[in-house]
Amino acid sequence: MAADSKQSPRNGKTGGVIRTGKLAPLSERLKKLGLVSDWDFVLHLPLRYEDETSIRAIAEIAPGSPVQIQGEVLASHVQATPRGQQFVAQLSDGTGSIQLRFIHYYPSIQLQLAPGKIVRAFGEPREAFGKLGLEMIHPRVKAAVLNEDSLPKALTPIYPLGENIQQAWLRKRIDRALLDLAGMEDLVPTDIAASLGLPGLKASLEYLHHPPVDASASALMDRTDPHWQRLKFDELLAQQITLRHVRALAQRHSAPRLAAPPAPNLTTRFIEGLPFALTSAQMRVWQEIARDLALERPMHRLVQGDVGSGKTVVAALAALRAAEAGYQTALMAPTEILAEQHFLKITEWLAPLGLNCVWLTGRQKAADRRESLEAIRSGKALVAVGTHALIQEGVQFRSLGLAIVDEQHRFGVAQRLALRASAEDDESLRPHLLMLSATPIPRTLAMSYLADLDVSVIDELPPGRSPIVTKTVRLDRRDAVMGVVRGTVKNGQQVYWVCPLIEESEALDLTPAVQCRDDLARRLPDLRIGLLHGGMRPEEKSAVMQRFEAGEIDVLVSTVVIEVGVDVPNATLMVIEHAERFGLAQLHQLRGRVGRGAQQSACILLYDPALSEIGRERLKIIRESTDGFEIARRDLELRGPGEFLGERQSGMPMLRFADLEKDGALLAAARDAAQKLCAEDPARAQQHAKRWFSTESDFLSA
Repeated sequence: MAADSKQSPRNGKTGGVIRTGKLAPLSERLKKLGLVSDWDFVLHLPLRYEDETSIRAIAEIAPGSPVQIQGEVLASHVQATPRGQQFVAQLSDGTGSIQLRFIHYYPSIQLQLAPGKIVRAFGEPREAFGKLGLEMIHPRVKAAVLNEDSLPKALTPIYPLGENIQQAWLRKRIDRALLDLAGMEDLVPTDIAASLGLPGLKASLEYLHHPPVDASASALMDRTDPHWQRLKFDELLAQQITLRHVRALAQRHSAPRLAAPPAPNLTTRFIEGLPFALTSAQMRVWQEIARDLALERPMHRLVQGDVGSGKTVVAALAALRAAEAGYQTALMAPTEILAEQHFLKITEWLAPLGLNCVWLTGRQKAADRRESLEAIRSGKALVAVGTHALIQEGVQFRSLGLAIVDEQHRFGVAQRLALRASAEDDESLRPHLLMLSATPIPRTLAMSYLADLDVSVIDELPPGRSPIVTKTVRLDRRDAVMGVVRGTVKNGQQVYWVCPLIEESEALDLTPAVQCRDDLARRLPDLRIGLLHGGMRPEEKSAVMQRFEAGEIDVLVSTVVIEVGVDVPNATLMVIEHAERFGLAQLHQLRGRVGRGAQQSACILLYDPALSEIGRERLKIIRESTDGFEIARRDLELRGPGEFLGERQSGMPMLRFADLEKDGALLAAARDAAQKLCAEDPARAQQHAKRWFSTESDFLSA
């Protein structure tokens, strides 16, 4: 709503008559609210409700709770105040009087509240300035009624509004949509709804838009009312049906059978040759992957494992199995540092077994890139490791049998599809897909958004790892932390120091990495300080990491480029500046860069004392827990699934009504109901899914 004051904007006075400017067409304003079809309107549910079913005597009302009153306007006038012109009216019902004040007002309200008029007013009473009785600020004014029989019989809904969209108009439009959908079929079978004690869909929508006076306000607001539960169930059911549909589409395709050849084979030789024993969790997950690879349908498996659990070894085993069958493997990582580290590790493991590995990034030298592309195209390279460069134009695999995506939450669906599509052979033959994640996904979130995937969990760390000690320290105690850094280096160990920004920012008062490096070099002149950030050229980043790994750098000042994949066992201390600026999952990932060896490791979180409550809670969680799954669960509570996964990464529309932490039981019921409905009436199931998710996302083609 555009509003202008009679007062000059330069004098800071904002009161006065509202004048409207040019508005966008109504359809555009409604579209911004997501309101296009009748179904959109009936799902536009109230923020809250107001009780206009009775009229209170003015003498009986008190400050605090909204009430409805009716009376005669004794007087009204425009009042000059330090905040600009305001319109004030005095309303009396014979038992008492109250002042109605409008800081911003249309000329129509002056006519509506002319002296002698009898009107209704709804608002929240409060003490007037100077304690001169009660007043209502911007009450809702309506025509008077002869008796209470003429009043509404249900609570009045208050809807979220957009630009110059009025409550009264929106209520009428939603009521019309409810009437237009009166004949809408309830697509959830009666027996399923009844078994869960849920009311009908139409009854639930009517109830939520017009709840009776005796409805439980708390149950409506916290969405535990059975009518709310019905909407949440329908939404979850639609999601689960959609996910089952996605899975069915994927299974229509064939994949190369990557079965184990007779022993002794490459995978057994590899396991026996490792300088360490695989954990029982690693062996269990490898067996699950091996079973998938032996089938003629594409594997869609996510391997979750906390930081340092050994996912790369499992990925190497899968690549070996593909090579044994004569197929190539592509391993895609989100950063060049991680891609290079994967390449070096994979080459170290697989080259002695006769496998040629190449790597491909966007900033490779032209000659090196041509050589890598030719090796991939000809099939000479059985393993290709790289960044998103693996899915760029010109990359063509001869026989891609397995695609591995590391840190899968960093890639969108389209990128994964492009990697799969780079196979040259029969289009009906799809490579197996293995996704790795060190960001544990809570059970309810996995059930909701990853139901099209098989999920394996490496829930065991290699033996000999010491738990990381985490401390929170105020930024003004930075000097004391420098002493800890000096002591760590004196003991022959190395330090990460992480900053949120590369260069000075006017918008945020944060210590940039460059400035931090210079400050540490000045205060710790006897230590060797290095710098690593995303703005450096690949060869520069690689050189810095090599020096750090070789022990030629004591303290590595870095941005979040070291969040994933960097493995330096001698680094035992992590300092994170402005830890309050990082998400929980990110803090956990960063912390996991230390504790890679047998030595005791620590993480110091430097924070700004001016913390929000959420910021304090975040730091408390990361300080008290090293369990990635528990941290992820709490992160989901704080941020919600939209921020936790990101809509693009999840590949699914985010839920509007259901809460994955609170509605776990409903989610489990929806999953079972989806299985039943898809088996017994697939057409009805698809109709239900399309009602809720009418626009198919990229996810549906995955």
